Amino acid sequence: MRQTKTSTHKIKIRTGDLVKVIAGNSKGAQGKVLEVVVAKNRAIVEGVNLVKKHTKPNAANPNGGIIEKEAAIHISNLAYVDPKSGKPTRIGRKVKEVDGGQKIVRIAKKSGEEID
Repeated sequence: MRQTKTSTHKIKIRTGDLVKVIAGNSKGAQGKVLEVVVAKNRAIVEGVNLVKKHTKPNAANPNGGIIEKEAAIHISNLAYVDPKSGKPTRIGRKVKEVDGGQKIVRIAKKSGEEID
């Protein structure tokens, strides 16, 4: 039985974030994160890292054939796009006081702007 490596650090990219690919074959491409695979430190980004998949005929695709779909890309190759400047930035975390309690919010390192 093969064990998979587990992450020991916090993944700061979330589903719905706009990211830019900073390394790999799709370098320079931007897209929205569709899914984050935490166990493998990977994310699936819209329109990035497209692979051709051979499919058998089925109800959804009666003829079968070759389809293009997004493959997972390692999160170290992705950078969050700053909403203010439109440039790639790192993400930090900050404790914010809300209604007498505390809440951890994400902030863009370049502009200092709060993320969602």
